[in-house]
Amino acid sequence: MSEATAPATTLGVVRLRSLALPAEHGGWGMLAEALLLGLLVAPSLAGLGVGLAALGAFLLHHPLKLALADRLRGTRNARTAAAERFVVLYGALAAAGLAVATGGRAGWWLPLAAAAPLVLVQLAYDAGHRGRRLVPELLGGVAFSSVTAAEMLAAGWPLGPSLAASAILGAKTVGAVLYVRARLRCERGLTPDRTAAVGSHAAALVLGIALAGAGAAPWLVVSAFTLLLARSAHGLSRFHRPARPQVVGIQEMAYGFLFVFILVVGYGLGL
Repeated sequence: MSEATAPATTLGVVRLRSLALPAEHGGWGMLAEALLLGLLVAPSLAGLGVGLAALGAFLLHHPLKLALADRLRGTRNARTAAAERFVVLYGALAAAGLAVATGGRAGWWLPLAAAAPLVLVQLAYDAGHRGRRLVPELLGGVAFSSVTAAEMLAAGWPLGPSLAASAILGAKTVGAVLYVRARLRCERGLTPDRTAAVGSHAAALVLGIALAGAGAAPWLVVSAFTLLLARSAHGLSRFHRPARPQVVGIQEMAYGFLFVFILVVGYGLGL
């Protein structure tokens, strides 16, 4: 391969990847947490179908947005054609997942239907190029948590504990979004909203105690929320160690997976 052709090939690969995969790193983490929590606590083939459908829908959004944008501008080029192929591919993945999920318990789709309005509002923000604002990020995170309840319902779990698991993950996600935004302001030398970030974690801890006390969730959820509360208080204090945004994101993903792991252990042990 000549030096003249190598850069063009590399550029083509990079552009294809930018079409195929969304750049929302936080969204990847939120979806992974929701998928893992539901499948690890209540493993089932139908739940796996729900997860595949959710993954397909998540991947579908990015190329569909690009293809529609080109169509609305009245243009059709190589990018448009490639985006449309990814739309078909991801749509097929979502459809296959839904087909598998139909073998699960009736009504597994109810949490997803309840979260649909949140997704629509988020998409409206995204269409107006305002997807990075606080409201769509919070709505998207809460919508992701509905996947956990759908997976657990598909596996045959009762409605109450399934919704409780979804509520726990949704409360965790809200706190994480507020914390990361505040932490990034800290790193830029700006004044963060510490009250909202730390307060959301304290409210999540209260929710965890209430659900565990009612027998709808394991008591280890209290330990998981306490850990995140301590993380938020320290991370937004003057004692925290400065970090680049990429490091903050990686650390938050690690805390998210640790949170899920603690919950899975709690459900497994019946604590």
